[in-house]
Amino acid sequence: MEITAGGLLEVRITPADVGKRVSVRRVETGLSGSPEFTDTVGVLTSWDQGVLLITKKNGQSVRMTQSSLVAGKVVPAAPARRRGPAASFEELSRVCARSWQPLESEPLGGWTLRAAAGFTRRANSVLPAGDPGIPLDDALARVTSWYAERGLPAFVQAATGAAGTQELLCAELERRGWASEASAEVRIGALAPVGNVDAPASGSVRLTRVPDEEWLGRYGRVSDPDVARRVLVEGPSVWFASLPGGRAIGRCVVDGRWAGFAAVTVAPEHRREGLATAVMAALARRALEEGASAAWLQVETDNAGALALYDGLGFAAHHSYHHFRAAR
Repeated sequence: MEITAGGLLEVRITPADVGKRVSVRRVETGLSGSPEFTDTVGVLTSWDQGVLLITKKNGQSVRMTQSSLVAGKVVPAAPARRRGPAASFEELSRVCARSWQPLESEPLGGWTLRAAAGFTRRANSVLPAGDPGIPLDDALARVTSWYAERGLPAFVQAATGAAGTQELLCAELERRGWASEASAEVRIGALAPVGNVDAPASGSVRLTRVPDEEWLGRYGRVSDPDVARRVLVEGPSVWFASLPGGRAIGRCVVDGRWAGFAAVTVAPEHRREGLATAVMAALARRALEEGASAAWLQVETDNAGALALYDGLGFAAHHSYHHFRAAR
């Protein structure tokens, strides 16, 4: 917080700072009747008629009145990671998109409308990598119509939490009644430590180029196996891992220096046996053989078990993304 020479807190932000990362402190009356201070850091996404909206790194929007502010300033973007691979949001978002491709797509300016008969939100949502080239309301109307023509709900995938992410778009979607239905973290880490993990079961992991019925059965979110296979096999270099009996599975896409992990799933009766680690280790070794050195993955923010696993393997949060669904 800003402190003047006289030792007082000072508000040093204005409506002109919309779109910048800020740190603010506000005061409100608590349940006891005493003043309570709250600090918030995020992107200032709106300042209208004395009300501020700040979007935090996790996508949560915080509203506050201008009159409640006691301090505020513009702050630099979060510091770069001190270890592990470096990556911009633009690079990582392109790599993520190539790893999970739709069956059909259509450009709308800098946006890409994606559909895959409803198999996963990632393949059935708009990727807004730029300006749509038309006013936002017109773009969203086109999006809604395009998905309705295919019998699908309209989703927009938007990111928060890193330089170049889409907090302003998230705020505009919320303002128009679009609701965030699912959020996930994109995490990155060095690949070699994953491949070097001592996981005895990794010697039993089978690697294939196409998922079989057992793999799809363990994945468990498949209504049309043909559609699922067509989505899952697309990518620069795709590998599927499985342990006998469908005890555990995983998927990895090797794309230049990046190896992207997905669909790491363990049968409930075999959890806490190190099988997820074994699957990832086997996939990592294959990716290292193909020249990859960095790893990424996506994990839902409420999946405590997976978050603990990835913490242990050295993955750290890079940014978050959210699927906004059109108002019904």
